[in-house]
Amino acid sequence: MDFANLASQLNAGTILPEGIVIVTLMGVLLVDLILGRTSSRWIGYLAIAGLLSATVALVFQWDATNPISFSGGFNSDDLSIVFRGIVALSAAVTILMSIRYVEQSGTALAEFIAILLTATLGGMFVSGASELVMIFISLETLSISSYLLTGYTKRDPRSNEAALKYLLIGASSTAVFLYGVSLLYGLSGGQTELSAIANGISQAHVGQSLGVVIALVFVIAGIGFKISAAPFHQWTPDVYEGAPTPVIAFLSVGSKAAGFALAIRLLTVVFPLVAEEWKFVFTALAVLSMILGNVVALAQTSMKRMLAYSSIAQAGFVMIGLIAGTDAGYASMIFYLLVYLFMNLCGFTCVILFSLRTGTDQIAEYSGLYQKDPLLTLGLSLSLLSLGGIPPLAGFFGKIYLFWAGWQAGLYWLVLLGLVTSVVSIYYYIRVVKMMVVKEPQEMSDVVKNYPPIRWNIPGFRPLQVGLIITLIATSLAGILSNPLFTLANNSVTHTAILQAAVVNTPVNVASTEPSQGL
Repeated sequence: MDFANLASQLNAGTILPEGIVIVTLMGVLLVDLILGRTSSRWIGYLAIAGLLSATVALVFQWDATNPISFSGGFNSDDLSIVFRGIVALSAAVTILMSIRYVEQSGTALAEFIAILLTATLGGMFVSGASELVMIFISLETLSISSYLLTGYTKRDPRSNEAALKYLLIGASSTAVFLYGVSLLYGLSGGQTELSAIANGISQAHVGQSLGVVIALVFVIAGIGFKISAAPFHQWTPDVYEGAPTPVIAFLSVGSKAAGFALAIRLLTVVFPLVAEEWKFVFTALAVLSMILGNVVALAQTSMKRMLAYSSIAQAGFVMIGLIAGTDAGYASMIFYLLVYLFMNLCGFTCVILFSLRTGTDQIAEYSGLYQKDPLLTLGLSLSLLSLGGIPPLAGFFGKIYLFWAGWQAGLYWLVLLGLVTSVVSIYYYIRVVKMMVVKEPQEMSDVVKNYPPIRWNIPGFRPLQVGLIITLIATSLAGILSNPLFTLANNSVTHTAILQAAVVNTPVNVASTEPSQGL
């Protein structure tokens, strides 16, 4: 094979954004090796610059004429570009909120950023991988980096416990997922590329055999762990409570987005012949996630545990778009994850600021905070109200789009359950807002009474302020000025060949779709 043919098959330009992240990772390690701890004041900005450069490179790859690379191993279509962008942006905001937090914990910032960039790299590759070996290696890169980040504050026993639980449950889910994809490899006659697996299964006439159903269940179990969907959520509350807060901020957005990207690509390409079966399984997961996440969150006293169960519930809402299986369904998933990026990271930035200033994350200790820290109160209030779906914030439009797509696809009772559980979620979100804003001066908590003076010139606090303001503005305006995000989400679906093929092949229930015409 001559060099020209090899270059055309590799088409390595499609992974330019990931290449930029790799160069940034190497730069962070080299700078830390040469300059040591003295580089910690600006090494975070180097990493953020690299991640933003990777995002710009993704923009220039939009609507590429030849997105397939590495002989079918990677697909840089518009769907993967959006999800890779979400992962990269979530990592950039996470670094902004990490600088002070990591320094105050007494651990090395450069190593933390290096591991986070490695996790980002894994998440970006997962979002575009279309071959089993690449999917597994990318998923493990993301997972192992996440385990390391979870236990990064070695002196904190809660962090160690969270990392151990995450590792044990994660290793089990990896084994289950690997067994599922190995069944696919065998049933397809030794194929590893996703479309070749689908063709192999179809030609062998085993599309609806027991082996394919078992493989489907095992694959969904692995994906369910990654997106923290019930009943695969057991790791989530303990990890959220014990891990460093910036880590769970990244896991709640970047890792979840990568998991949904993998779910869309695997299910639509490999399992079109058992679409009804996987939609039934995901319906069960969505119902469990929405009910369990929202109901258990009502009883939480720790802000981080409350956000953990909130994250489980949010995964349930997003699954409505996946189950719909239409253009609008997939676009609503992407739109919701885009706005979820801003509103969830805004909330975690506020939680980090409060914990740095007070040393606690108990919900009761937020009582009367408005009188001491109006900016933090405003940021946390808007992010929680947006997560609850209060208009005109971004979360409201995200949920409306998801529910509309589900209703149009005939998922009436699932949408109604989503509406009811959304109302439940508003209670525990507004409880925190009310505690911060409505409390009288005499009802102020002891922690807030001793609240330190607000100083942004302390080393590491300025990036937190920048991250808070950016995510706060985005959360406030993404709902009102949502047209660009709507257009982006819709175009990413209509310009992606695998989704158009999946939508065309989806059987339509005329009786169930007729009532939606008037919606």
